Amino acid sequence: MTTILLKWLVPWEFSWIFLLSFLGACALYWRGCHKLPVSMGRKIAFWSGMAIVYLSLHTYFDFYAEHEFFMHRIQQLLLHHIAPLMIVASYPGSVLRAGLPLRWRVHVLRPALRSWPWRLVSTVLLNPAIATILFVAFVLIWLIPSMQTMAMLDWRIYRFMNWSMIASGFVYWWLVLDHRPRPPGRMIPGLRVLSPGITMAPQILAGAIITFSKADLYPIFEICGRAFNFNVFTGQLIGGIIIWVPAATIETVGGLLAMRQWLRLSRSGRIRRQARAAQAISNAAPGLLGQ
Repeated sequence: MTTILLKWLVPWEFSWIFLLSFLGACALYWRGCHKLPVSMGRKIAFWSGMAIVYLSLHTYFDFYAEHEFFMHRIQQLLLHHIAPLMIVASYPGSVLRAGLPLRWRVHVLRPALRSWPWRLVSTVLLNPAIATILFVAFVLIWLIPSMQTMAMLDWRIYRFMNWSMIASGFVYWWLVLDHRPRPPGRMIPGLRVLSPGITMAPQILAGAIITFSKADLYPIFEICGRAFNFNVFTGQLIGGIIIWVPAATIETVGGLLAMRQWLRLSRSGRIRRQARAAQAISNAAPGLLGQ
């Protein structure tokens, strides 16, 4: 039993970059939890999401993802939907920031956030329209058989595929689960609730196409060598259903979490105050311009 467990925990493809980044994030959060009050629910969500990221990318699970289509779809679902949603839902930003030494916050983090490269990147990648398009695009692009083949034959493309999935997931869910009104939030609270319903539609369609396909869309898994003795079409059908049903379910959960935040903002009156302030500025603008 111990031997089997160790086999699963040993990385299929070891990465120092991933390991150091992962341990760094864990250390910052652990330090931050000792400086700020963090509820048990938030801690569970963060550590569960981090565990999913590690198990998906840096254990023997990655071997099965490279050798079976439906296992690959499970990996992508974990990286793109579940792990980012859980980590973002724990609202770790303030905790991670508190985990940094004060000197680093003053002399490194603050200047970096004020620098023009960061402002340019954040303006583009954190734009709600761009983030939403990328969130869906990175699912659909890697479902194109030729792109899937390229990723499986080149380890650099394969890693870029995985990192593009998790990065787009973090950006999108950060915008959808933002607990602030707009501004300073970048997405209108009502749109945060509707957005997951919009993004799930093309994924459902893609999942349905793969599920009911009568052709082997991804023969590259046969070339790489399949991990199980599943019938090709059975594995493809399961993979299509994973894209279709569980992904849509997770996005529905994300929409419900966004609705909870919207209701919280509405009950606290922050949306109304924001609207009144915007209206006051709008009314005052013509007078100011006329002076």
